[in-house]
Amino acid sequence: MLKYFRQVGRDLFAAGLNNSHSGNLSVRLGDRILITRRGSMLGHLEEEDLIETGLERDDGNTPLASTEIGVHRAIYLKTPALAVVHAHPPCAVALSLLEDEITPVDAEGLFLLPRVPVLRPRQAIASKELEESLPGVIRDFRTAVVGGHGSFAAGQTLEEAYHLTSSLEHSCRIICLSRSLEYRPTYKSSG
Repeated sequence: MLKYFRQVGRDLFAAGLNNSHSGNLSVRLGDRILITRRGSMLGHLEEEDLIETGLERDDGNTPLASTEIGVHRAIYLKTPALAVVHAHPPCAVALSLLEDEITPVDAEGLFLLPRVPVLRPRQAIASKELEESLPGVIRDFRTAVVGGHGSFAAGQTLEEAYHLTSSLEHSCRIICLSRSLEYRPTYKSSG
């Protein structure tokens, strides 16, 4: 299992979707969860960076687990997801400051993620409000962005959740680029 966590963690970091110590990954294993350790470097995961704990209850390992463990648990308990990727993709986060939902303008983005809701909980990190609202959105859309914070994507595998995350950021880059092309200043020669 470490191999899959390493691959996705390295890809998230290499693609600039997380900084050195941000984001988290998890998989559901029946009534257990395997989740990255709080403060781990997803680009350089080691065996001790994976924390196994109960799906519905703490069993002593939870203090080491990601601060977002409650959100991951809620997604697993209320959706058919078997893997969750939480990242901080810069263009998606930037657009989340301006939009209530992100609608891709590129063909691939529209096919995979026709609409990505932006949630605005009072507390954006590890909140009960997020635990209550995010699973329903994930169930309906597979991907969501927490305004000013980051994205959550769920799938049957880490690779699928990573694909949704990278596709979200790719579409957001295209939106940002297309918006930047709309402004065309005219320069007058001083001579």
